[in-house]
Amino acid sequence: MANVALTNVSKVYSGNIQAVHKINLAVKDREFVVLVGPSGCGKSTTLRMVAGLEETTSGEIYIGDRLVNDVAPKDRDIAMVFQNYALYPHMSVYENMAFGLRLRKYPKSEIDNRVKEASDILGIRELLNRKPKALSGGQRQRVAVGRAIVRKPLVFLFDEPLSNLDAKLRVQMRAEISKLHNRLRATMIYVTHDQVEAMTMGDRIVVLKDGFVQQIADPISLYDKPVNKFVAGFIGSPPMNFMDGKIIKKEDGFYFNEGSFQIKIVDDMYDRLADYQDKEVVFGIRSEDIHDKLFVPEASPENTIIATVEVIEPMGSEIFLYLNSGKHTFTARVNSNSRPQLNQEMDLVLDMSRVHFFDRTSEKTIV
Repeated sequence: MANVALTNVSKVYSGNIQAVHKINLAVKDREFVVLVGPSGCGKSTTLRMVAGLEETTSGEIYIGDRLVNDVAPKDRDIAMVFQNYALYPHMSVYENMAFGLRLRKYPKSEIDNRVKEASDILGIRELLNRKPKALSGGQRQRVAVGRAIVRKPLVFLFDEPLSNLDAKLRVQMRAEISKLHNRLRATMIYVTHDQVEAMTMGDRIVVLKDGFVQQIADPISLYDKPVNKFVAGFIGSPPMNFMDGKIIKKEDGFYFNEGSFQIKIVDDMYDRLADYQDKEVVFGIRSEDIHDKLFVPEASPENTIIATVEVIEPMGSEIFLYLNSGKHTFTARVNSNSRPQLNQEMDLVLDMSRVHFFDRTSEKTIV
């Protein structure tokens, strides 16, 4: 397998539309890297430039030690799996998987061995004689992956391969692709708009917005230490709650003043927030860090707010609450034994050791 390196890679379309802005990314050998972001952020364009399906406007792309900017897609030793499967409808599963090898004039015996080996890995040996129209969506996607596997390429590229599948099958196929990566120990670059896919599959995640890289990190670091408000809000389900307010100082320490309530900030954050005293900031907290006070009886009143319950979503092991306090609405994931009532007020405890603060202008993380 091989590493992949992008150095100051940009893409500008006609009309001076810049889809990708000077991306720098080093994908290590055998690493699984996920490009994630909203529609139009440049993730698929970046992947297609690696594949050679889009020309770079500037910058360099290396696969292994070879500069591939001017190398044709068929000569880059990559295999790509598309969203729409891209199977030939008139060919059997076997013929679809063997087609690329036949074009490269591999011996018939080697083609047969590779197709059967890949079909065994993916559990589709019994489907080899079927046509694509006789397969389910999940089976078609396995065939598309199998067609990539038989090539034994340096790099696998996945362009939103699961977006056409239903929710249950997406979860199943996520696990299948992760197991495949562990088995093949291959270099894989995977594009998705689904941050849950990104968090569960990637060794590292590249978050993109408007063609710019926002942050590159492993899933846990990305979740716990977002570099800006966009990453904090995009990564995590449900998204992080944000509230506007001001940092104020009292005799016993710093507080976040939302207007209708005040919350005491933990001592560890004082140094980072000192320059923001009496200034507007954005306060961020994830839904799982908001608790029903009934289950945190020892909580300080300084960490407690009162909110009105607007929507209740029982999820079995937990309850999602949509609440209103002051001028903000937010989401909490509370204990399944909680008994909230619609339109009633409840006391909520905020875990202030887990909160984030962002600069109002730059939206960069302060704490």
